[in-house]
Formats: sequence, C-alpha cells, structure tokens
Amino acid sequence: MIIKKVKSEGISHNSYFIGSQNEAIIIDPRRDCQIFLDWAQKEEMIIKAIFETHRNEDFVIGSIELAQHTGAKIYHGSKLDFKYGQPITDNQEFNFGKIKLIAIETPGHTDESMSYALADLELSPKPIMVFTGDTLFVGDVGRIDLYGPQEAPRLAEALYTSIFNKLLPLGDNVLIFPAHGAGSVCGGDISQREDSTLGIERAFNPNLQKTKVEFIEDKINEHHTRPPYFLKMEKYNIEGPPILDKLPSPSPLLPKEFLQQMQKGAIVIDTRQPPAFGGAHLKNSYNIWLERIPSYAGWTLSYEKPILLILEDKHFLNKAVRYLYRLGYDNLIGYLAGGLEVWYKHSLPLEHFGLISVHELKNWMEKEDELFILDVREGAKWKHGHIPGSINIFSGYLENKVDELPKNRPISVICNIGNRSSLATSILHRSGFTNIHNVLGGMIAWENAGYDIEK
Repeated sequence: MIIKKVKSEGISHNSYFIGSQNEAIIIDPRRDCQIFLDWAQKEEMIIKAIFETHRNEDFVIGSIELAQHTGAKIYHGSKLDFKYGQPITDNQEFNFGKIKLIAIETPGHTDESMSYALADLELSPKPIMVFTGDTLFVGDVGRIDLYGPQEAPRLAEALYTSIFNKLLPLGDNVLIFPAHGAGSVCGGDISQREDSTLGIERAFNPNLQKTKVEFIEDKINEHHTRPPYFLKMEKYNIEGPPILDKLPSPSPLLPKEFLQQMQKGAIVIDTRQPPAFGGAHLKNSYNIWLERIPSYAGWTLSYEKPILLILEDKHFLNKAVRYLYRLGYDNLIGYLAGGLEVWYKHSLPLEHFGLISVHELKNWMEKEDELFILDVREGAKWKHGHIPGSINIFSGYLENKVDELPKNRPISVICNIGNRSSLATSILHRSGFTNIHNVLGGMIAWENAGYDIEK
C-alpha cells in the first residue's frame, strides 16, 4: 500500500492518494488535479474511486474533473442533496487492491460529514488509519457554525458524539489523516504538528479533555470568521463547479492593453510584497501578497468581474493562477508583462502611500493628537493585545465599513506583520483616503520593541 498527501498551500487543505496493487482511490481532491493523474501513471495504477468527506466550504472540490479523466466513481455522505456522485451510508465497505475502506458517518462540522477508516488487509482486517475530514484535526476539532447560531448546539453535540462514539473506539494506534492542517479557517487552533494518532489526540487534544457539557458550550461560544466566498464554494461543491479541463492562462499584456482592461472594469490584484506596493502602485489596485492570495482573495474579489495580475516576477504566474483557481476565480484575463517597471517607463500614472516603522508610529502617537490607529486583525487577536487607543475593524469587513472612518485624520493601519494591513490600506486608498500609512512589522514588531499593549 502507498499513501501520498497533497497539500494545498494557503488554505492548508490535504488531499490523499491511496494505492494498492494496481488500484488507487483519492480523498477530497483539489481542483487542479493533474498531480493525481501523474502519480497514478507513475505508480501504474488506475484511479477507481473518489471519496469526499463533506461539502467543503473553503475551496473548489476537484472530484468531477478528476472523474472525467479517469472514469472513477464519486462517493459522499447521504445527508445532503448533491447533484453529482453517489451517496453512501454508515459502515458501507469498499475494497481496492488489498485495502478495505469503511465509511463512517461523523456529523457535526456538517450533517453529511464522513470519515473513512482504512484497513491494510495484508496486515490486518482492523483499521490502521482514518481520514477524518473536518471532524477531527491534529490538536483541534471542526467548526460547527456554518448553519448559523440556531443550529450550533445540535451540531456541537453531534460532533462530540462522532468523535467519542465513532472515531476514538477505532483504537489508540490508528493514524489520523485530517482534511486540513495549521492555518486553515476550518479550525480554531490546529497544531503545526502534522502526524498523530487517535490515542495522541485522546490524551493531548485540548478539546477532548472536556466533558460533553464543556465541549458543547465551548464550541457554541467559538467565533470564526466566514469569508463571503464560502457561499460560492458551497454552491459549486453541491452542484459541481465549471469544468475548464486546464488552468486559466492569463495573457501577457502591454501597459496600454492592461490600462484598457482596467478602464473596462477589471479588478487589479498586485501580488508584490507590501513595501513595494506602498512605494508605487496602480490606482484602485488591491494589494494581496502572493502567498496570502488563498487567505485574503475570498474576502475581497468579486466573481463577476475579470481579474488582472501584477507580479513581482513572471515566474510567479502559475502559483497565483493556482491559488485563485482553487477558490473558483476562473476569469483571469491577463497580467502586466514586464511588471511595474514597464508601466512607469511608459510614463503612466502611479500612486503611493506611507510606510512607517513601529518606532515612527510610537513617536507619532506622542506628538499627533489626531492620529487614528486602525487594527485590521481578527477580533480575537485584537482582544488578546492591541495598541492603546486603537480601533478594530477586521480587514475582511473593511470595504463595507469605510464610512465609519475619519477622512480628515491621519490613519495608521496595523495587523500582525504588515501583509493584511497593506490590503486594508489599499482598500482605504481605493475609497479616497489619502493620509494613510501601513505599519511594517505590525504587532509583532510593536511587541518586540517593548511598547505598551492593552487588553
């Protein structure tokens, strides 16, 4: 038996390729699914089936596209009316090569959530691993807020029951393979550690040290952000997404062509790092640093408008396209050939805003009574510690709350390190704010400098 994990950066999603003899199965494939086809060819295996753990909310599932390439059957939980694939039920078994897969209904994160226990029949008929989806993570458990607060108590109880009555009885030595790792929005505090067993989680996962009453109460009182793009993902992952058969291929555009597309209403995403963006950028562009596209794009970008890219280097194009494609952004029409240097060589207009260090911010606070400090981190992080007198508006909500900010006062924008605040500053710039500054280093630098923190 072989098992391979496919990590999708940014969204911290895990897909799995499992093979035995000449047959393979895939669990929760990502949309850019060529990697599974390549592995199957390399291992001389046929992909026979695709199993989904649930209707994913944070990325576009690749099941239909992969099935079109392979003829594999798609299976998922029966408690949701999927428009594709086949429903399966609790304890249903599947055999591939020398492995047996056992479907386990584990509702809680969602009603149709499934886990899959796997037995290597060359070793034992008992499961040696379980694919837990968004039910159980390393060091954490799944969120239960996706149906709204009225359903949270029911889902929290179902999640507890799924973990304690369905998963843990499989045995302490059983390996767990969850759908997400650290950094995913589908959990609250997933561990950086990737490997675990049910026994390790039973002993050390803080959520599993609680009584049932404590577990339910804590889950109900959790507060997660829910990006607007989740609604698009839920629709795609019930009905099936558009099938493009290949990644979008944005055209290299000369400055005048790029400008024409901007004038037609295309959105410009500048993927350079914040210091470069603050120093010079195109009017009305958003700054989403390349490695933060998976985290920030879904809060910002419209699915209705075409997208243009500005890159630090043309070799980053494929990565940017993959990040956006996994979130369902397919209308990528072009990128600025030659980068920003070509733009200003053509004498086309540029804008900029201020970049300051935490030391400059501290000096400014002591001299400038009118200074407005905007902290754009999630509310929980702001409550944990923030600059005295700062105001918190999460960057994902900022575009709809700009009217709450003063245009006649200087504004310094801060986040954890300076990436999210650069996006926020670009949003303010688009909304007509001019006296604005991004604080480089963010709260990490502020704390390292030993400056005061308020809680």
